This record gives sequence, structure tokens and C-alpha cells, in this order.
Amino acid sequence: MRAANALVADVLAELCGMVEPGITTRELDTLGEIRVREAGGVPAFKGYHGYPATLCVSINEAVVHGIPSARQLTVGDIVSIDMGVVLGGYYGDSALTVGVGPISDDAGRLLKVTEEALEHAIDHVKVGGRVSDIGHAVQRHVESNGFSVVREFVGHGIGTQLHEEPQIPNYGEPGRGPRLSEGMVLAIEPMVNMGNPEVRVLDDGWTAVTRDGSLSAHFEHSVAVTADGPMVLSRPLSGARGDVVGSPGSPAPV
Repeated sequence: MRAANALVADVLAELCGMVEPGITTRELDTLGEIRVREAGGVPAFKGYHGYPATLCVSINEAVVHGIPSARQLTVGDIVSIDMGVVLGGYYGDSALTVGVGPISDDAGRLLKVTEEALEHAIDHVKVGGRVSDIGHAVQRHVESNGFSVVREFVGHGIGTQLHEEPQIPNYGEPGRGPRLSEGMVLAIEPMVNMGNPEVRVLDDGWTAVTRDGSLSAHFEHSVAVTADGPMVLSRPLSGARGDVVGSPGSPAPV
């Protein structure tokens, strides 16, 4: 699983370096698929329940599952890139949100708080902990900063399937749900709205957007539960990918 997630991290890092005004989301998707297949992997999302692409690319008010298209990115957009792969029979899954050129202060704060919420959640991945401890950490940080947590989509277990038990909501009271045990791998993915938490799905049957049109951000990491603490499998090469992190990222392809 480390290898599958390392591939995801490396490709996402390259794609983020390409995010600039004028590039289309389809161009990002094409390169993403090329890189995955060059490495001997298979895109995990493409064909999954009929999904047509390698990436989910969600812009501005789109929360998750945005289908790549000829749409060009413009200055001030925020864009979430979510990708999964299969490599050697195991799945990797990660997502992040970046700005296109200069973005507003409010948008920048949304990205910062969402990524921080993921890190707070990772701190609660420990043997004997509860699934709801993770979601509670996300909700507490997000709402204390004036944003809202999406309820309709959740994180999930991951391994030899893209989506495994347990489901991991980004909200709730702590101390509930299944206990975490050594060897579990969890795809933890806060989805955070600048406005209200409600979402709706567009006519394409995939793209989920905020009902009030407010901006949304999405960060995700695949994290292993170990006796020594959380092991983040999907860190990029520039970070501490695969290292143990101490205290001081559904049927649809999230």
C-alpha cells in the first residue's frame, strides 16, 4: 500500500505543479493517467460505477467528483484534485486543493483550515481509538474557524478495494464507532465549505456542488494504523511520506 500511495503522491505533486491559468482539467487528467500507467498502475476511479476519468477535478463550489473537461482554469480559482490508483493489487487514494495564481484571503484560509483539519484527524489515528474521534477532530477545527463540514460524503477504509469499512464521517461525537486496530488503513478526507454544509449533485450524475454556491476544499491522505502511531502513506516526496507522524489529509470515488 505504501507503493500505491507513493505513486498517487508523486503524480499529484506533478499535477499541482502544472496548475496555472489556461490549463484545462482534461489536460491534467490525461497526464495523470499517463503517469499512472507508466508506473505500472491502473487508475482506480476510471470505470468505477461508470466514472469516466482518472481524476476527480472539482473547481470552486464543486465539492467532489468533478469530471475533467475542456474547462480552463482561471486566476483566483481553487481546484481540488483527487486520484486513486491500483498497484500490485493494492489501492492508494489522496486529494488536495490548490489555488490558481493569487487567490482571495478567504479562499486561502479555507484551504489552510481544511488541511489543518486533516492533520488534526491524523493525530487521532491510534490503536484502540474510535472512528468517531477522527471525525470529531475535523468538525471541531473546521467549525471553530467558521466553516462547515460536508455530511453527504465520508472517508473510508482502503486496501485491496477502493472503499472498505469503516466509513469515516468528518463530524460527530468522540468515543463512538469501531475501534481502530493495528494494520487498518484509512482514507481520511475532510470536505469543507465556506458557507453552509448542504450539497447537491449536478445533472452529470457525479459533480457535487455546494447548494449556496460557496467555495469548498478537499484534502485526503491514506493513513495506516500502527503501534507507533499514524503512518501517512500518501505524503509527497517533498514531505515525510511513509514516516510515522507524532502529535506536534461511499459508492462514489472520493
